[in-house]
Amino acid sequence: MADAIFAHPRLAAIYDPLDPDRGDLLAYLGMVEEFAARRVLDIGCGTGVFALLLAERGVEVTAVDPAAASLAVARAKPGADRVRWIDGDATGLPPLRVDLATMTANVAQAIVAPDRWADTLRGARAALRPGGRLVFETRVPARRVWERWTRERTHRVSQLPGVGPVENWVAVTAVDGPLVSFRWHYVFGADGATLTSDSTLRFRERDEVEADLAAAGFSVGEVRDAPDRPGGEWVFVARRSDPDA
Repeated sequence: MADAIFAHPRLAAIYDPLDPDRGDLLAYLGMVEEFAARRVLDIGCGTGVFALLLAERGVEVTAVDPAAASLAVARAKPGADRVRWIDGDATGLPPLRVDLATMTANVAQAIVAPDRWADTLRGARAALRPGGRLVFETRVPARRVWERWTRERTHRVSQLPGVGPVENWVAVTAVDGPLVSFRWHYVFGADGATLTSDSTLRFRERDEVEADLAAAGFSVGEVRDAPDRPGGEWVFVARRSDPDA
C-alpha cells in the first residue's frame, strides 16, 4: 500500500510544488553518466521527476511505482511519452535488461518488511543485465534524524499556484527498533480541508544492507556519501554478481 502522500490525488498533485529542490538527484544523474547507462529502471519513481530528467538526456527509462495518483501526475508532465510507466513495484516487472536500477530518496527505506525488501532486491537483479548496477541511498541510523521531525521544526505555510496556501508539518508517531513511523499533516487554506499521511521507514545498518544485497545476488562495489546530506546517508553501489560479468 502506498502512503497517502503518494496515493491521494490531492496530495500527489502538490508533492512537487512543496519540494521543488531535487538537488539530491544530481548524484544519480552523475552515476548514469559514470556507468554509461543507456537503459535505466527507476524503482519507486513517484511523480516521475528523475525518470523525466533521464528521458530528456536520451536514456531509455522504465519507471515503476505502486501509487496510481503519483503516476497520473507523472504521465501528465511534458515528455512523459518518452518513459515506460508501470503501475506496480519491482517484484512483478516484465522482462527487462537494464544497465542501471535506482531507488532514489526514501524508496529503499520505505520498503520495511524484510521479505518485501528481499523480493525487491531480487526483482531489481532480475531486471539488470549481467554486470549491471543497483544504486540507492539509506540514512545512517546513528544520526537519529527522526528526532528533528517535529511540528516545531518542520511547520511551514506554502503558497502554491492554483491551490492557495497549504500548511504542513510532520511529527513522529512511534519508534520501534529500526522502524520509525511519522505523520504528515496538510491543511488547505482555500477550503480548510485537512489531510494526513502516515509513513514508516526502516533505518538499516550498513552491514545489514550489505548482507541483504549479497543474499540477493549482488556484490557491493562501494558505499558513497550522499552529497546533499554529507555524513547522513549511505549511497550503495551494488553490482549484479555473475561469474562472467
